[in-house]
Amino acid sequence: MPAVMSGLPPQPSEDAFEPKPALRNATTIALQAGIVGAFVSAVQNALGSHSRGAAGFLTRSGGTIGTFAAMGAAFAFTESAVANQRETNDALNGIAGGCAAGFLAGLRTRSIPVALGSCAVIGAAMGTFDYAGEIAGRSKEEKEEKRKKFFKSVPQPVHHASE
Repeated sequence: MPAVMSGLPPQPSEDAFEPKPALRNATTIALQAGIVGAFVSAVQNALGSHSRGAAGFLTRSGGTIGTFAAMGAAFAFTESAVANQRETNDALNGIAGGCAAGFLAGLRTRSIPVALGSCAVIGAAMGTFDYAGEIAGRSKEEKEEKRKKFFKSVPQPVHHASE
């Protein structure tokens, strides 16, 4: 019986796309990446030899905080925007987000070749990570079906009735 006739609200199908809030995702990830950047900056400050003391956390290596935050925001915004435009959740969204973040990291070195290389490397890494997550997140039945399609099946031995 259809859900409309039964008085129940229609249930979205499992494959239905839900738009991602790009700005909210970018803000959240930027703050989280900024915290990671602050930790990295503190480690850089502690391991470096200088005469600035604890202030070196912001003055010497503080740019690391901004770089991490900008890379996180670029990744999250680009991934969400591409997903919303394409109306799909797949590894290509991660590739685009990783490329944007990698390009920003390369721009910090003031070199377009490094920016393009970083785009390719981080995009490929994120795409691989997302694709592996898509495979791992499937149900046992889906995994078994994909495995059976990929691997050849072992022929079963024939048993005779006389045995």
